[in-house]
Amino acid sequence: MIENKKFRMEVNKEGYVSNLTMKDDPYQMNWVIEDSYLQKKNYKDADKLFGFFELIADKEKFGSRMSVPVLKETEKGIEVVYEFETLKVKQFYDLGKDKEALFWSIELENKSQKRMNIKEFGIWTSFAYVMFRDKNVLKNIHNSAAVFPFISKDYTKLSMVRRDGSGESLGFYQIKGQTKSVGTYCDYLNLFFEDVSPSLDGMLFHKLYLAGGYPEGFKNHDWIYEKDGFNLEAGEKKNWQYVMSANQGEEDFYKEGLKWRHPKVEYTPLNIIGEVARISVETPEGISMVSADAFYKVQDERKKTVVEICQDKENKEQYQLIFKPSAMGEHKIVLRFDNDTEDFVVLNVMDKIETVIEERVEYICDKLYHDETINPPFAFEPISNQGESLGKANLVLQKNLLGKLDASQVQKVEKCAVNYVRPKWFIDGDFRKPRKLYGDFYRCMDFEYIAHLFYLLSEFEDETLVLNTADTYLEWATEIFELRVNPELHQEERGKEESQMLGVYFLYFERLLDKLKKKGRMEQYNKIKAIWESVMDKIDEEAKTYKAAITEHFFDNAGFGPTAGALCESGRIESAKQYGALLLANIGYSNDFRAQNPDRWWEALTYMIHSLWGGVTAASAYKVFDKLKDTRYLEAGYRATAGILYCYDTHSTATSPLEKGMAASTYAVAGPHINRPDLSRERFGQSAFYRDGGIFAKLFDNDSQTPDWDMGEELVAYLENFGDKAFIIKKETSILVINGSFEETDTEYKITSFAPYSRGFYFISDGDIIELANEKGLQKITLKKERV
Repeated sequence: MIENKKFRMEVNKEGYVSNLTMKDDPYQMNWVIEDSYLQKKNYKDADKLFGFFELIADKEKFGSRMSVPVLKETEKGIEVVYEFETLKVKQFYDLGKDKEALFWSIELENKSQKRMNIKEFGIWTSFAYVMFRDKNVLKNIHNSAAVFPFISKDYTKLSMVRRDGSGESLGFYQIKGQTKSVGTYCDYLNLFFEDVSPSLDGMLFHKLYLAGGYPEGFKNHDWIYEKDGFNLEAGEKKNWQYVMSANQGEEDFYKEGLKWRHPKVEYTPLNIIGEVARISVETPEGISMVSADAFYKVQDERKKTVVEICQDKENKEQYQLIFKPSAMGEHKIVLRFDNDTEDFVVLNVMDKIETVIEERVEYICDKLYHDETINPPFAFEPISNQGESLGKANLVLQKNLLGKLDASQVQKVEKCAVNYVRPKWFIDGDFRKPRKLYGDFYRCMDFEYIAHLFYLLSEFEDETLVLNTADTYLEWATEIFELRVNPELHQEERGKEESQMLGVYFLYFERLLDKLKKKGRMEQYNKIKAIWESVMDKIDEEAKTYKAAITEHFFDNAGFGPTAGALCESGRIESAKQYGALLLANIGYSNDFRAQNPDRWWEALTYMIHSLWGGVTAASAYKVFDKLKDTRYLEAGYRATAGILYCYDTHSTATSPLEKGMAASTYAVAGPHINRPDLSRERFGQSAFYRDGGIFAKLFDNDSQTPDWDMGEELVAYLENFGDKAFIIKKETSILVINGSFEETDTEYKITSFAPYSRGFYFISDGDIIELANEKGLQKITLKKERV
């Protein structure tokens, strides 16, 4: 064991890091995955512990498990050496160089007399990304971390964010050598069909790739990240070095980066074709920017545009980059510095969001809808027993409520709701007799999507509807909603328990209550209101235990996200702040807009964008902002939204293509996706895992189902929050626009909203939110600088 003022660490005799703790941490979190936990829970992953490696040199495989390491320990350092006949791998952990940091050096030496081609060199950095199999959720909150990657030629870093959002977190910064990518391997146990709850636990093992990472001849759509190896001459040594230090949160993570000579780069993650995109750069003292280029693809041809850089006249370390993209798709902005290093950011350029939504709704109605001649009639594909699959129908309705009304679209959804949904989920259409669609049980969570479906139908005028009146649909929505939240309506314990769990219904619950009150249905209003208050009282009382963070998963943003939103909706502010902190820790930040999504892994078996639960988490963050007026939640929610919309982006050039109006529910951030290399940095649906068997063969009938089965509800939430609003935040001597962009002159800002059904512009300063304009269809305003 070695230690300094801040850290204590141990390296096992086998060569892996067994313990890394912050000495003043009240929870004594181990920041690396523990072999003892793997053994206790019967996980067979002892070959993936921190510091172990695999290497391919001239087609010959080497690895840490193929050699007995030699360890040398001094007072402040531990050296681990692996000797092979033709090469040597040396690692050194140094706690003496800085009293509050850990330096980690890696050296690869070619011991042979000839050039060696290193096709792959991957080293496990298995930080504590663990969903513990422990009903004491505090273990998952205080002793586990999300891992947000920043991959860069010379400035790769990882942010390990403790999930409680309040304790210290860990930063990992490259200071020598080049890192190609960061891959992940997932291991898990899911007992969903064993009728166990919670049923899912697992972990991700992260792996730094210093060379290669993919099978021989592998190709995918990713043109942004390198996959190549390198040559090592006879007798040559190649070195990499990283440093780890603690931080107090996102801003402190960047501040520590500047300390370790990393530039701080901020950018607009979502951009609209023809509108201004912005990047700001702060360089470490003594380093200057020299140039910047934007790389993108047009019809499979790689293009380059020079981006003008503007140095601040007063602060020489500050730079602004402003350009108007002329092509849609991912843009890699390469930043070059006068010390011969490069950094980059990846931002997205999309079509107008209104067009994206219109095309998606047309696709749903024209391509996914079954008429009466197709079995099952009146359903939308893909067919699923899970209520999430109805989100696409809800999106069709929400678009028609906010945008141009197409009665034929509404009527297709109405026929689906009445003729397909009602008899499928309820025996004889009786809302008090739910059908057991999962063998010997049903899911209460399904009912919140169905209640939302009928509630949205109740928002239309009777002349638009063809089967029942709006009041009838309101009545049905109310009955189904009560089934969702009233434990007395369930006979079995699972139903009673699930009915008291929060879910996506927090997105529309208040509006349902308001409508019942407006319609004078006070008996129903009072009954549901009382149940709601009872549920919220219980969650409020149990807030210190974070019990609502557990769902079918042992720790789940589908639990604590809706809980934070619901606590805000019900005015329980202190508990909302507690759960809100989990949200901030859950939403990523990165130099790649696709790695800024809410942290989740189950549906892709890697760190991913998940359209539905990422979108619901983003909506939850917006609800917290709306109540607390804390712009961190607004910025995080919007940051996440850029990733969610990527799942609907049909102009992407760096991942699997989607035809017009199509969508895919997940995007695998990792490259490589070690469980399934073919899914690396690709968009797909969870049914892609059908061929792997196990639980996926039970969840899906085949792997050819369209990848959008659970999509839609998140765009309904997006439209409620960012669908018609843009926000202007005062930032020192300038402004930040959320859900829009701006240009400026000497006297004014010209602000453009990206909202698809734009009407509202709001200025935020010192906790005050001021409405600047509110007019249907308004997309641009001018703001005098003297008002800011």
